[in-house]
Amino acid sequence: MFWGFDPLYFILVVPFIIVSVIAQYKVKSTYNKYSQVRNTRGLTGAQAAQEILAYYGVTDVAIQAIGGTLTDNFNPKTRVISLSQDVYSGTSIAAVGVACHEAGHAAQYAENYAPIKLRNSIIPICNIGSTISIPLIILGFFLASRVASFFSVLITIGILLYATVFVFQLVTLPVEFNASARAIKVISETNLLYDEEVSGAKKVLGAAAMTYVAAMLVSLANLLRIIIRFSGRRN
Repeated sequence: MFWGFDPLYFILVVPFIIVSVIAQYKVKSTYNKYSQVRNTRGLTGAQAAQEILAYYGVTDVAIQAIGGTLTDNFNPKTRVISLSQDVYSGTSIAAVGVACHEAGHAAQYAENYAPIKLRNSIIPICNIGSTISIPLIILGFFLASRVASFFSVLITIGILLYATVFVFQLVTLPVEFNASARAIKVISETNLLYDEEVSGAKKVLGAAAMTYVAAMLVSLANLLRIIIRFSGRRN
């Protein structure tokens, strides 16, 4: 039964949930470590982000401070980079790395980076898929013995909609890795950070990237579980 014990969940999904938890712990511990190390130049995160924008010729993006921890983001609609207070005014290696990463996203939009355009184009259908895919599959499950053809349609639509969640996570990977690569490239070339400081920023951004990999693996495992468990019901 759908709501009963599901060995596939424990075999396929739980291991990657554990990986995801470890990745979350790793990013927090790495960030905390390098947030205690001041960069040699004394640059704040906001100043470092501005350097990235200038390097890529982006002149229409504002930088602001927001509350929270690791709440940093770039909003392409408002053209604003929002940095958590510790990153915005902080002078740590972690602050510079995180701020430059978000500025890297702004550069992606300025250059019409293909993966980020693709990711944005599937956000609406992904939102729908994450909301109604499982209810559709459950509804189809209960209709199995009554309206077989209708059940088949529901289960197929549900699986396809859930697949968009995985596709979104998959497309997110090159977007995040590229933003970090842009950040590290400029950090190194313009000496925003020096030597071991660059290594520290790479570790912070690398740990953050692994959380996206873990999220993608969890989505893939869930998708495979759903396909294995319910694809046979369509016949």
